[in-house]
Amino acid sequence: MLAVNSPAFHRIGTVGRLLPFVEPRLDPAPGIEGGGRLLVRGPNIMIGYYRADNPGELEPPPDGWRDTGDIVVIDEEGFVAIKSRAKRFAKIAGETVSLVSIEDLVVNLWPDHIAAAVAAPDPERGERVIPATTKPGATRAEVQTWMKMKGSSEIMHPSSVVALDAIPLLGSGKINYVALAKALRESGDAG
Repeated sequence: MLAVNSPAFHRIGTVGRLLPFVEPRLDPAPGIEGGGRLLVRGPNIMIGYYRADNPGELEPPPDGWRDTGDIVVIDEEGFVAIKSRAKRFAKIAGETVSLVSIEDLVVNLWPDHIAAAVAAPDPERGERVIPATTKPGATRAEVQTWMKMKGSSEIMHPSSVVALDAIPLLGSGKINYVALAKALRESGDAG
């Protein structure tokens, strides 16, 4: 655990402050205002990885910085709010696109319905984003028009939108992105 929400230092919507001696670094994460990809180093951070392709050799993190995979915002008092995971991005034609940002746009278009976005391979552009929603009859044109009205970059505009009866959920109630991607692949929507 790198951050702690203790009774003395508690802020709703955050995971608390970083532990003592943990040094943070935020690398830019396109689409996340005021935050970035969290890397940490310090005396209580793991010293490395054992990799299958190099058995018995401990591979330390570059310059001691461990990539947490979290996209965060750290406020002026040191409270950390997790905004996304690095895996919740797609690489489209060399540009990094936030799947969370696309989901937010679709949810705001149809607030009474669940929406989720996954990345799928694209032979020409590397990846493409496929938003899925429980809105019956949802169309790509509606989403693109809404995204244009909201000022989103054209690279974020989906090439398709999938309307589903239900979005798969985990037992916690969060979206099951693995099951969603699998369902879209099996239906032919995720190529």
